[in-house]
Parts: sequence; structure tokens; C-alpha cells
Amino acid sequence: MKHGGVFEDASFEQRIGELEKKAEDPDFWKDPGQAEKLMGELKTLKGRYEPWKSLQTEIDDLVVLYELAAEAKDESHDEEIETTLTGLSARYKKQHVFELMGGEVDKNGCFLTIHAGAGGTEACDWSQMLYRMYLRWAERKGFSIEEVDHLEAEGGIKSATARIEGAYAYGYLKGESGVHRLVRISPFDANARRHTSFASAYLFPVIDDSVEVIIRPEDLRVDTYRSGGAGGQHINKTDSAVRFTHLPTGIVVACQNERSQIKNRAIAMSILKARLYTYYRQEKEKEHEKFAQEKKDISWGNQIRSYVFQPYTMVKDYRTKAESGNIQAVMDGDIDLFIEEYLRFAWNSQI
Repeated sequence: MKHGGVFEDASFEQRIGELEKKAEDPDFWKDPGQAEKLMGELKTLKGRYEPWKSLQTEIDDLVVLYELAAEAKDESHDEEIETTLTGLSARYKKQHVFELMGGEVDKNGCFLTIHAGAGGTEACDWSQMLYRMYLRWAERKGFSIEEVDHLEAEGGIKSATARIEGAYAYGYLKGESGVHRLVRISPFDANARRHTSFASAYLFPVIDDSVEVIIRPEDLRVDTYRSGGAGGQHINKTDSAVRFTHLPTGIVVACQNERSQIKNRAIAMSILKARLYTYYRQEKEKEHEKFAQEKKDISWGNQIRSYVFQPYTMVKDYRTKAESGNIQAVMDGDIDLFIEEYLRFAWNSQI
């Protein structure tokens, strides 16, 4: 794909052909890790290329039908042509979203972190609702989800981190980083008053071997402690939880959901690499907001989106002006409208 969003058939066909040829080699699966990586790339490429190829073929067929009908002055095909064109237009719009995700790591999986902000118990409940919304969205996409860290609090969660794996998971969700505001009649208020709560979402990419992130041992402080989460007797009686502090940047990551300290270390290191990648990339781009959106005040005036339950129902994004009145569907993970509008907004901002 060119930077302008023009699909390059030849480059995709060539790479797909190369990978298919490698897969036919009898020694291909001798290195399972490398083989799975290449098969994943092949699946992603085909997922990008084949729908465009099919779309182009069907458009060509429709053009031929239209020209023949026009030449013969035959109006019997008008309804078929109009219906087909509407369907092709909808498919084009859906497929074009992929062309808006051309960043170095857009195709990767991602880590999602939710933090409760101003609002006490209300905010913790809102954090849990927001966390569920994103997990439901990932389930709808058929993505895999692995919870990495979970800190419970009265009414919900104080913070939680999950790893979401699927093609373009980060590309889809990267625009969701920011403060999310909730307005509703509080279920915790005996007087049924309206409350405003805040939570932050932060998305950062899973970094694979193709992207180098150097972490010097002397720059890392490692703390181990007993997990406070679920997992049976073992997870609570051994120092299996791990916390990494990157001293030069002050970035802190933790993992406590695995029974094994070794597994928790590996996951925590993966998260740290992802956050450092984001940090250094944004420093290079000289973005004054810094790398961590959740470091902003999670309170009034910083929100990217509002979710209003009362006195009316509305979800509105302040950046793109996209909005939906079906708030229940949104909370059940139907957020593609907001995701796609942000991708278009970000793309047009670069032009």
C-alpha cells in the first residue's frame, strides 16, 4: 500500500507468492516459531489482498453489466445494478479502513490498560464497565484476550491490563487512548442523584522481534511480591508477582496473574518493551503530551469521549464528533463507528 492509500496489487501478490513457496518447503516446519510467524504474515496479507481482488473483479463485472444494459436501453437490470452497487460501496468502505492503518506496528496485537480516575467507587465501577466494553469488542472481532494484571477496588476495578491478540488490534484501538467520561444516575447513591465519573484507557502495541527495544539491566529495578488476585493457594503464598521499574523513564509495569514468576517476568518484560517503544517513538516525534495518556488528570476537561445515560442517552467523541444514541450497544462492544471515524480523522489530519 502506498502512503496515499492506493493498493499495490503487485507487491502483495509477490510477497504472498514468496510465503506460499516457502510453506511448500519440506523443511518449513523444522523451526515451528519461525514457521508460525510466516504463516501469520501470510494470513494477514491474504486478509488484506483477497477482499480487494474480489471487490475489483465484482466492480469490473458490474461495469460490464451497466454498459451492456445502457447500450441495449434495457432498464430491467436497474434494480440489480443499484443493489449491487450499494453492497460494493459498503464493502469498499469497510475494507478501506485497513488502508488507514499503515503504521509500523498497527498490524500487531496490543495491551489495553484501564485506570479509574476521579469519582471514587463510581469511577471504579465505570472502569469495570469500560474494560468490559473493550473486551466485548475484541470478542466480536474474534481476537484472543489474556488478562495480565487486575487490581480490584470497591465497586469495580482500580486498574486492569489485558493483552489483545489479533490482526491490526493495535491499529484499530490506538485512538482509544485517553480519558472517558460517564454521566448517569448513580446506583450507589441512595438519593438517586446524577454523577459524573472518569476512567482512562491506554493502548500500546505488542512489540515483536522485528522492532528492537534495548533495555539495559542497570536501568531496571525488579520487585517481586505476593499476588493479591485469584489463582488458588499457590499464587497467594509465593512471591510470583513481578514489578519492573525502568529508572530512566520512570515507567512501571506489573504482572501477577500467572502462577509462575518466570511467566510473569516474561509478560511484564513484553509490556515494558511495548511501553518504551511508544515512549521513544513519541519523544522522537516531539509530542508534548508525553507517551502515557493516563498520566493526564483523569477528570473533567480532559475527556476524549462522553457516555451519557441520563437525562438522555448519547455517546459522543469530542475529536471526531461521531455520536451514537444506542448506548447499550456501545457498552456491549459496538464501537466500530468511533474507531473508524477516528482512523479517518487521524488520516486526514496528516494530509
